[in-house]
Amino acid sequence: MPKVQVTPVYEDWMNRKWRPFAAYTYMVTCIFDFIVAPILWSIAQAITNGGAIASQWNPLTLQGAGLYHIAMGAVLGISAWTRGQEKIAAITTNTTTQQEPEEEQMK
Repeated sequence: MPKVQVTPVYEDWMNRKWRPFAAYTYMVTCIFDFIVAPILWSIAQAITNGGAIASQWNPLTLQGAGLYHIAMGAVLGISAWTRGQEKIAAITTNTTTQQEPEEEQMK
């Protein structure tokens, strides 16, 4: 069995966690723009117009030809592909990285 070389790499938490944070931000934005805001918009119109809904919600992220979704898709797609390439390179060279211990373990 080949030896696995462990190299300690202590990165800042932002360098390790930016990919999930970007994905969560995009998910929250989409949930708000496509689910929460249309419901609140309809409720607000029903209250102020005596039960009549005069106009439907126009998603903010689709204005400007949906450039926000194209940009986020590019950022998340390329970052996922890059992370996959990093993992493949680590496997092919038989090296692993040891990440910084979590806060609970440091106490």
